[in-house]
Amino acid sequence: MSSYDRPMVEHLLPTAWDSSFAFGLVNPTMPDPDMPKAKANPKHGNTLYAHIADIKSTWKRAYIPLEERQALVLRYGMGCLEREIGVILGVPRRTVSDRLVRGVGRIVAHLNGEEFTSEWVSVGSEENQ
Repeated sequence: MSSYDRPMVEHLLPTAWDSSFAFGLVNPTMPDPDMPKAKANPKHGNTLYAHIADIKSTWKRAYIPLEERQALVLRYGMGCLEREIGVILGVPRRTVSDRLVRGVGRIVAHLNGEEFTSEWVSVGSEENQ
């Protein structure tokens, strides 16, 4: 079982709505292309599409409250900034930030088979004003 973290989920979350987003994505665990080549180990194959499938499935199945889902769709599905999301939803930017942090935390917890707790909220995402 793979261990998902917040940066990975935030990077791959747009694929929940746009499958073409995956084209051109680079697996962050792959070595640089200019490194000497060695015989590939099939056990360490590219898991990018498995991660994308997991995220799409989690989006459909995980418990994520409506207000968090709205913020996630606007941020990761439509590329809106937090202040724009605040205007659209009629809430302060700080509320949007909290909803995004909690929403991504719920997804990460679900992907890792864990219960969502305040621990997932304490590790916030980067500011995107």
